[in-house]
Amino acid sequence: MAAKRCCHVHDLAGPKVSFKEVAFRYPTRIEPVLSDVSFCVEERSHICVIGPNGGGKTTLLKLMLGLLSPDQGTIELFGIPPHRACRHVGYVPQHSVIRPGFPITVREVVLTGCVEQHRFGWHKKGCGESADQIMEELEIAGLAGRPFSRLSGGERQRVLIARALISGPLLLLLDEPTANIDPKVQQQVRETLNRLSSRMTVITVSHDLDYISGELDGVFFVNRSVRLLQPGEVTSDAVWELFTQRK
Repeated sequence: MAAKRCCHVHDLAGPKVSFKEVAFRYPTRIEPVLSDVSFCVEERSHICVIGPNGGGKTTLLKLMLGLLSPDQGTIELFGIPPHRACRHVGYVPQHSVIRPGFPITVREVVLTGCVEQHRFGWHKKGCGESADQIMEELEIAGLAGRPFSRLSGGERQRVLIARALISGPLLLLLDEPTANIDPKVQQQVRETLNRLSSRMTVITVSHDLDYISGELDGVFFVNRSVRLLQPGEVTSDAVWELFTQRK
């Protein structure tokens, strides 16, 4: 069933993400992708979003990013509309936007996060120092001068996370950050995101069952509506039952 009131994951200061009776339909579709969606995510929460393909997970992220506008209802990040909150949001897409073979180093990729800041008029000084600190934290400082195209999948993912962090976001959104990388590196990425959630809100779309059963504050099951699951409710049997339910 849809969550029809705010689901407070953490009882802290005001919600960092708030959806109130949100609905969205693409113009080419008859049925809405999301309907009657209401939830709140509080400060320094670590949330995983799961659901079947076509259920609305990516649409939910795009609404949070302000790339789409709801047909009804309201969305707020930090108490303001998403398009005004972009400077406070870091985003790691499922697929890298950097073309294979493009001649750019790891450090240069991380610094492109600062270039985007400058485009929108809120460039911060000291980006180079920030990049070095973030790469050290994510244990990729030794890769700084290496071509991005020569990295493994797991190394690339950590570089893209570093790129998203250079703006100092309060909210980090990630789309399938552990997809197509080996299990050891998946665990490293999960541990990194757990650490980051101690100082920012982290929301991740994932099909990784190890991630779903890990150290989370809550799981959102998305299939046209959004249902909040507490971490203890997330078992392989429960997930299978949710995925096989008809909407």
